[in-house]
Amino acid sequence: MTNSNRITVIIVDDHNMVRKGLTVLLQDFDDLAVIGEAGDGELAVNTCRQKCPNVVLMDMFMPRMDGIQATRLIREACPDTQVIALTSFSDEDRVQEALRAGAISYLMKNVSGDELANAIRRAYEGQSTLAPEAAQVLIQATMRPPALGHDLTERELEVLALMVEGLNNREIGERLVISSSTVKNHVSSILSKLGTTSRTQAVAYAVDRKIIA
Repeated sequence: MTNSNRITVIIVDDHNMVRKGLTVLLQDFDDLAVIGEAGDGELAVNTCRQKCPNVVLMDMFMPRMDGIQATRLIREACPDTQVIALTSFSDEDRVQEALRAGAISYLMKNVSGDELANAIRRAYEGQSTLAPEAAQVLIQATMRPPALGHDLTERELEVLALMVEGLNNREIGERLVISSSTVKNHVSSILSKLGTTSRTQAVAYAVDRKIIA
């Protein structure tokens, strides 16, 4: 079977033994063809631009450019190429970042050969596969109550940003061209929504939780 009749795959991992192992593993499947590999995200992007594989197996932690950024750039440069995150980590932030970057699937490196091959086939068909660990953290995220401050209005965010700068109510009013009493009302609402009792606490919370970029 020629490559034109098979699903083409590029393997990206900063460990040579992992890349070689995955290549050998996939050789057992006649409908899959490994057409390249890369040891970091930057090389992965360049390789994909040259070869336009059907599927990329992407490690998440690599030097020079990590798998998140590489996934995003590959999806921009080669929209028909699907990316499968293949990693040893299943923390919520990493899973969500990978999916937001454009990865269609998220698998753990302890996946079996048959499971990996099936995930590649599904990715080629535009279907997702999530490791149980990844699915669990996403379920937990949906069940978690929203973070304090999620319901701040656009105007309240503007006021909060100026509070972080250290401006008082009068100065905030002048900056936003609104009255001091209106600023006071916004501040009271901000303190309530953040669950704080003082401007200092609200500012500290906003900075700590990166509510204000």
